[in-house]
Amino acid sequence: MLLCALVGLLLLFSCLDVWYFLRGVVVVVQAWFQPPVWDVLAEQSVAGRVLPHDLDYMGHMNNARYLRECDFARFHYYMRNGIFKALRTLKATMVVGASTIRYRRSLAFGEAFDLRTRIVAWDDKSFFVEQRFVSQGDGFISAVMLCRQNVLRSNPESILQLLCKRKVECPDYPEDLQHWISFISASSQALRAQSGLEDKTGAQEDKDK
Repeated sequence: MLLCALVGLLLLFSCLDVWYFLRGVVVVVQAWFQPPVWDVLAEQSVAGRVLPHDLDYMGHMNNARYLRECDFARFHYYMRNGIFKALRTLKATMVVGASTIRYRRSLAFGEAFDLRTRIVAWDDKSFFVEQRFVSQGDGFISAVMLCRQNVLRSNPESILQLLCKRKVECPDYPEDLQHWISFISASSQALRAQSGLEDKTGAQEDKDK
C-alpha cells in the first residue's frame, strides 16, 4: 500500500507542477481571510523572499520565477479587490494576452522584496497591469513587468461598473505603456502577414463589398 502511494505521488509530481497549484490555493485562501480592498485600482503589495528553489546556476533568482511570482501576486490582487468575484458574477474569465518583463538588478538568495501590483489602464477588451519587484533593503526596483489581461465573455468596463456601481474613467496611458501596446499591435500584424491571414482577411473584405 505504501509503495503504491509513493508511486502515485511520483507520477503526480512527474505529470503536474503540484507545487504551483498548492501555492495558488494557499494564496487564494490567504487573500480570502484578509480585508477587502475597496479601491479597485489601488496598488497592492505582497512580501516575498528568494528561497533555494528560486535560484538559477548563478545563485540569483531564476528569470522564470519572476513571472511565477507575478502570477500569484495577481491572484492575491484580484481576490482582494473583488475582480475574481465580479468575473464569476458575469460568467467571464481572464487570460494573459501578453507580458514583458525588464530585469534591472538581480535578486540574491535570501533577499526580501515587495511585489507591487496595480491596474494602470484598460481598453474595451483588456486590463493593463504593472508589477514591480522592490527590494526591501534599499527600495530599488529590481524588475518591472507589464501584463495584458484579456477579458473573455465580458469587458473591463462592465467589471468596474459592477464593482464600483458607477462608470470609472480610464487613466491616461503612460508613455511606456503606449509604446508597448504599439509593439504588440505591430507584432500581431507581422505574424498575421507571415501566416497569410492578412491577405485572406483583405480578400474577404473586398468580397463583402
